[in-house]
Amino acid sequence: IATAGCNFNCKFCQNWEISQTKPDDNYNYALNPEQVVEMALQTNSRSIASTYVEPTIFAEYMIDIGILAKKRGILKVVHSNGYINAKPLDDLCASLGAACIDLKGFTEAYYRELTEGTLQPVLDTLVRLKQKGVHTELVTLLVPGRNDDMEQIRAMCHWIKTELSPDVPLHFSRFYPMYKLKSLPPTPVETLEAARAAALEEGLRYVYLGNVAGHAGEHTYCPQCGVVVIQRLGYQVKPVAFQDGRCTKCGQPIPGIWKQPEIT
Repeated sequence: IATAGCNFNCKFCQNWEISQTKPDDNYNYALNPEQVVEMALQTNSRSIASTYVEPTIFAEYMIDIGILAKKRGILKVVHSNGYINAKPLDDLCASLGAACIDLKGFTEAYYRELTEGTLQPVLDTLVRLKQKGVHTELVTLLVPGRNDDMEQIRAMCHWIKTELSPDVPLHFSRFYPMYKLKSLPPTPVETLEAARAAALEEGLRYVYLGNVAGHAGEHTYCPQCGVVVIQRLGYQVKPVAFQDGRCTKCGQPIPGIWKQPEIT
């Protein structure tokens, strides 16, 4: 579920046609929260995601959907830049099943130049999500020459480990020329691999590569025995050595949401 608009202006935005416009400039469907949840039930959808543009700009709508979805046993998921004040975040967390937050870089200068936002509010959001017990994953788009410095990446990973948890999944995503950064090349796969290796060395246990379909970095590996527990190819997901939230080879628990919420 998405609308038009955003509270950032990322120069690399892949959805800029809707994120950098107004609702009146796009074709929209009028759906109230009840209709959204009913559509999810009719299509046997197990979750409702607010994504594509920044969902905090329609926070009230998202919160109302989440409240109704939770009552019907549907998981409410949000993919956000994390730029939200504490009070609406608390309201959202009351019915939020999981969050994917874009940690776009790890310096204020990068945020100001590339997103026209600031870093600290995003870090505050991540800490608050941890305190609220919301399953959270992070995505960092590596833009060549802008946020791919390995020391900066190591500092970010150290912060994630110490302030959040070594079990927080981190996805390094490949940049492709887009919007206002069409002059830059795609992220070299070697850079993504180096970032993943650095993150693992810093103690993060679940580090992935995105936008590189078929790469071994898409899979989930057991941090205890190293076996592939969940295999991925693009949007295809296949449990390999995984059952009931554990590695079937050594019994190691794998953090995540593996059960559908109960109907309340």
